[in-house]
Amino acid sequence: MAGRDYGQYSGVTRAMELVGERWALLIVRDLLVGPRRYGELAEGLPRIPSNILAARLKELQAAGVIRRAPRSRVIVYELTPYGRDLEPVVLALGAWGFKALGDPRQEQIITPDSMTMDLRTAFRPQVAATLPATAYAAHFGVAELLITVNGPTLHVSRGDGPVDLAFAAGPDIRLLILGELAPARAITTGVVTVLRGRGDLLDRFASTFHLAA
Repeated sequence: MAGRDYGQYSGVTRAMELVGERWALLIVRDLLVGPRRYGELAEGLPRIPSNILAARLKELQAAGVIRRAPRSRVIVYELTPYGRDLEPVVLALGAWGFKALGDPRQEQIITPDSMTMDLRTAFRPQVAATLPATAYAAHFGVAELLITVNGPTLHVSRGDGPVDLAFAAGPDIRLLILGELAPARAITTGVVTVLRGRGDLLDRFASTFHLAA
């Protein structure tokens, strides 16, 4: 690979050489949600220059992290099994970074894939296993997600559908997930807007998706 050579022989050093270049882990993050076409990756990372996206994809392929695969007459990029081994690393980094989130800058956006991974980061399967199965439709700006929790299993997809609770929220949803804002208070202050269904189920959502600050 043409990436950095840190001149050290260690596992962490090698990992940084493979995925430490700018944008590389964000490409991996989005591919952890599912295979993506080149244009979909570009759309999900709107500030990445096209030449950098092409270079990172080429480097990650050379490292055995991703591969090109034909799907319905188009080419998609997907993680290899070796690439999927990065999932706990990405989730751990997400949990660490989530706790340092402040107010977003004006140009910062929430994408469906980034929010999907934030939800997977905050998901507490041991708590969810004690609660009834619940479906949520969450609208985070342009990111509309259908979130299904069934025991310790979480499934997140794009779109809307029949759910127990549908709600809309902005970046301040982080306060609910961090436990800094009670669910009832989130509703009364407008941080969360109940669109349909039982508003009291936001308590269940907050218990299921929680990262202690």
